[in-house]
Amino acid sequence: MIRRVLLHGLGRGLLTRRPGTRRGGFSLDWDGKVSEIKKKIKSILPGTPRDLLPDTSHLPPEHSDVVIVGGGVLGLSVAYWLKKLENRQGGMRVLVVERDHTYSQASTGLSVGGICQQFSLPENIQLSLFSASFLRNINEYLAVTNAPPLDLQFNPSGYLLLASEKDAAAMESNVKVQKQEGAKVCLMSPDQLRNKFPWINTEGVALASYGMENEGWFDPWCLLHGLRQKLASMGVFFCQGEVTRFVTSSQCMLTTNDEMVTLKSIHEVHVKMDHSLEYQPVECAIVINAAGAWSAQIAALAGIGKGPPGTLQGTKLPVEPRKRYVYVWHCPQGPGLETPLVADTSGAYFRREGLGSNYLGGRSPTEEEEPDPANLEVDHDFFQEKVWPHLALRVPAFETLKVQTAWAGYYDYNTFDQNGVVGPHPLVVNMYFATGFSGHGLQQAPGVGRAVAEMILEGSFQTIDLSPFLFNRFYLGEKTQENNIM
Repeated sequence: MIRRVLLHGLGRGLLTRRPGTRRGGFSLDWDGKVSEIKKKIKSILPGTPRDLLPDTSHLPPEHSDVVIVGGGVLGLSVAYWLKKLENRQGGMRVLVVERDHTYSQASTGLSVGGICQQFSLPENIQLSLFSASFLRNINEYLAVTNAPPLDLQFNPSGYLLLASEKDAAAMESNVKVQKQEGAKVCLMSPDQLRNKFPWINTEGVALASYGMENEGWFDPWCLLHGLRQKLASMGVFFCQGEVTRFVTSSQCMLTTNDEMVTLKSIHEVHVKMDHSLEYQPVECAIVINAAGAWSAQIAALAGIGKGPPGTLQGTKLPVEPRKRYVYVWHCPQGPGLETPLVADTSGAYFRREGLGSNYLGGRSPTEEEEPDPANLEVDHDFFQEKVWPHLALRVPAFETLKVQTAWAGYYDYNTFDQNGVVGPHPLVVNMYFATGFSGHGLQQAPGVGRAVAEMILEGSFQTIDLSPFLFNRFYLGEKTQENNIM
């Protein structure tokens, strides 16, 4: 629309049609028009103060088959699999809208980059197993002609989860499920733990589980860059802006229980341009809500959760931003290069960072300790009072650690069951979700992106059945609880 106005406005006044004129019916007023033409030609030359053709390259296209709200790894993964699995190359137009082009507050870049299979649910284990394979063969998926190969700097040191006496039985049950799904995980007694990791104090530890393959950590920025680079080569459009409105159409229908419901379909997305009052309407067929911690706000724009309480129309997307701190410290006498990512019985965790005796870690707060998510300021007292005592108890060498730096990031926290939301909304029929992973979205993004693309292109999940992650469970009150969330 904006481009059309600009182009249509360009030619007015240069040529005028007069009755009875010769040579095609146009007459040039050479005394006045030549001067005007020269001025306008001069105005569009480089280095001139006036630009007759404003740059519209920052604007999204007027039409897109799919609009993805959120340009983190989950949104980018959906875009990748849509293009990879499309029936005809170039047949699907995909637009990714991201409001923070620097990714300074994005969960992707502020995460610790971990990947493990030690979950309690088969679906989460399967997702992480696929993602491990994807990351291990990253250049088979994301290679771009004439671009250097990607190096995710994957550190395969594994995860070490510690359990107290009261949690030992649950850990045993989880490991049984993990092994059934193909994960390489073993249980360790306190004696075995001390023999393998002499630096650890096993006080209060009844059992441990250790990931022997496909676990560790990687560089999330490299994955983000690789996906964006690949998508650009596949013809995906990117736009920096904020989705502010959905234009929808609706129709009413009766359910099998004789309940009247309203079905909505989004047919236009309004994208507000950065630092501007200007917006661009984008006609579309499908919207992907991959807006992470802010995905509930995007859902509300489509009317989700705005019906009577207790109804499907009144059921909100239960995802909200939760602030999490990550601290980096130096400890020359700390654990060596073979150190896995350790998750303590207290909820504190840590891993090595590089080769210089540096470590990073933190702890998820209790409900009572939840910090205000209005900003990303770091609470250093939280480390001193709630994290460091647990670290020093578990690893005595950490008594002398020195904090070097810290940052905060957001979880897209699902308050219902701490699990992802994947697939279509039952009433806003062309909005699909890829959100709510509560801290494990980065590592599961390749598998989630593939699942959403399968649902859109094939009408059902094909490789991993993620039906337990559908939106309907919030209305039905059926939790798909994941117990291993750090």
